[in-house]
Amino acid sequence: MSQGYKTPPDQIDMQGAERKIRASGTLGFVLFGIAVGAAYWLLPAFIAFPVELGERLAFAARAGAVVAFCVLVAVGLVSTTRRFSPEDIGGSAAGPPSEKLAIYVAFLQNTLEQAVLAVGFYIAYASLVAGAWLSLIPVSVAFFVVGRVLFLRGYRQGVEGRALGMVLTMTPAIVGYPVVFILMVLSWL
Repeated sequence: MSQGYKTPPDQIDMQGAERKIRASGTLGFVLFGIAVGAAYWLLPAFIAFPVELGERLAFAARAGAVVAFCVLVAVGLVSTTRRFSPEDIGGSAAGPPSEKLAIYVAFLQNTLEQAVLAVGFYIAYASLVAGAWLSLIPVSVAFFVVGRVLFLRGYRQGVEGRALGMVLTMTPAIVGYPVVFILMVLSWL
């Protein structure tokens, strides 16, 4: 019987976990491909994507603010839980976190890591493309937000519960950074 994230290592069904991660990965990549294609064709009817470099970078910075807001929410979860928990009020130096706080701390740490990757991608990508190609950024932001919600909601269920949220959060960066590197090389030729 799975105990979620607290399952002892010798009791984890690694093959089952790997199948779940692969299934979530496949679903995430398919959804991202569909969303990017739809956004490229549909979003220009609703959003005037910038063409000039300064406006494109401002567009990326605004997208990054949404991601930073997710970090702010994660910080708020940690600080609020700490404030109302006798086990945690002393701070991280006072001892290990309670079970509830530990999940929020893990969520905060992972969200910070993902935010750095996401915002870096948005800025680099916006420096290289213009117009409808920028539709990748709002899609990426939506995937980041939905991914973070699913990651946190599924955390207690272990890797199986976190997998889809993690994939949705990371897919834009996994796809986007190679695109950025290709565009950089092409711009140098």
